[in-house]
Amino acid sequence: MNTQHMGACGSVAFNRHEGQKMSHRLHSRRPRLSILVDPRFSGGTSAAVARELYALANHVDLRVFALETRMFKGRFVNPRLQTAMDDLGLELVWNPKTVRDEFVVIHNPSCLKFNHELDLKIICDTAYVVTHENFTRPLGGEGFDVQLCLGLLERSLLCRRRFLAPVSGYNCRNVLNWVRDNMDLRTRWHLTEFFWFNICDFPMLAPTANPRDRRGRLSRAGFEKFPDLETMQRHFPKHAEKCSILGGDSFLLDPSQIPDHWEVLPFGATSVEEFFEGFDFFVYYTHPLLQESFGRVIAEAISAGKVVITDNKTAETFGDAVIASHGHDLDEIIAGFVADPERYQRFVSAAQLTIARFAAEPFVEQALTEFRAAQERAHDLF
Repeated sequence: MNTQHMGACGSVAFNRHEGQKMSHRLHSRRPRLSILVDPRFSGGTSAAVARELYALANHVDLRVFALETRMFKGRFVNPRLQTAMDDLGLELVWNPKTVRDEFVVIHNPSCLKFNHELDLKIICDTAYVVTHENFTRPLGGEGFDVQLCLGLLERSLLCRRRFLAPVSGYNCRNVLNWVRDNMDLRTRWHLTEFFWFNICDFPMLAPTANPRDRRGRLSRAGFEKFPDLETMQRHFPKHAEKCSILGGDSFLLDPSQIPDHWEVLPFGATSVEEFFEGFDFFVYYTHPLLQESFGRVIAEAISAGKVVITDNKTAETFGDAVIASHGHDLDEIIAGFVADPERYQRFVSAAQLTIARFAAEPFVEQALTEFRAAQERAHDLF
């Protein structure tokens, strides 16, 4: 990723010999990291944080704090995140008044969009705000009140440097364009030189040897996660052998609108693993007002041995691991793979190799490289 800074930080020269000794000491000391998140997100944010905890726990001194924002009601922690905390023996500290650490990572600032204040002081060397949600919508307008959310965090932060950490290329451009339109923030926030991508280290399952026109769709519940009914009917037509939708809670509000050939289940009605067993093609399109910032479920489908077909912008994150389509030629794409099972298998196997770049090891490597560099920058200044 190209370096894109919004602001500048000076440095102070120091004795080279002393600097080399300090560098060695820094590399022998574990970074101290606190993670802040509202742990009640139902979808990708909580799943991504859970995998992040597993990946980082053996490499940093780790603490986790829960922000009880007004976006959610009740203390029901996402099950995946709770399992990770239990497995690692970590305590989730609710509503701290002060978080003081070397590094602080704040996940998904959109959770603050209904808050009027944030009674919290965050004191650290470097803060990273991971932008799980895009700042602007595809057709224009903000995805949430970004100025409010970042302003709340900024007033809570006492730190040497603060970063916005995009999760993908599209997310990066989206965030950068928003910041450029808000010139007063350009000197106060930097953009990370890498993507804080979702760790996608799912078990890799072999593709089927006999693909059929069996189509599936999975996402958390929400109107914004699905196209309009007419588009969905075109993507999941009657002539397909099977059409399965998990997370179709919005359709279940009016069962009379659901076509007879669809199998629609509410989110969480069955395990993801069991759901994936029932089809061969993962067809993923969202509402025109929503653009995925990463698309974790796509990596999940690829790992499960499926050919994934999605829109061009969502496909960008995964490159050749998915089929990018405007959505009007799905029948032809699927028929081509069904007619050539070996091509189907080759495509899935290659796709699984491609998404290996989202594994835990490269994530940890780039995070530790960033933390070590920040430690050395801090010494340069003092």
